[in-house]
Amino acid sequence: MPNIESLLRAFRRARAEVIFTVIENLTANGRDRSLDYKLSGMGFPKGSHEAQVIPALAPKEDELVLPKSSSSVFNSTMLDYVLRNIGIEDVFVVGCLTDQCIDHAVKDGADRGYYMTCIHDACVAETEVRHEAALSCFGGYCRMLSTEDALSLIGAT
Repeated sequence: MPNIESLLRAFRRARAEVIFTVIENLTANGRDRSLDYKLSGMGFPKGSHEAQVIPALAPKEDELVLPKSSSSVFNSTMLDYVLRNIGIEDVFVVGCLTDQCIDHAVKDGADRGYYMTCIHDACVAETEVRHEAALSCFGGYCRMLSTEDALSLIGAT
């Protein structure tokens, strides 16, 4: 959390686009969820507390929050459409879980032609082993930066 908070402050100061995703069903009963989410019992009702951004990281003013109903933000949201309309080519990814949602975001974004960056110490998995295993599979899909390196890159240090 502290790394994500630092990154949010820096990206906002740099006037970079900040986009959040949350796991949130589009329907009351969750019938719209991916098969993976249905089988694993993942999904939160529309508007529920669980489907909100963590208060410490809450979106500011005009920042977008896209509800997703699968592990891939690119498959179950209009993120690709939004990024192209705004003219974004470089995408920085943080959050959880490294071996699930982050993995899909990194690989699906790269397959769509985005220059993906995983800020590895601002991501987490259920275990350190799973986190490291996911990171080891990202070669060729993205560059890996620490929070410190990302902050330096955008001129925040």
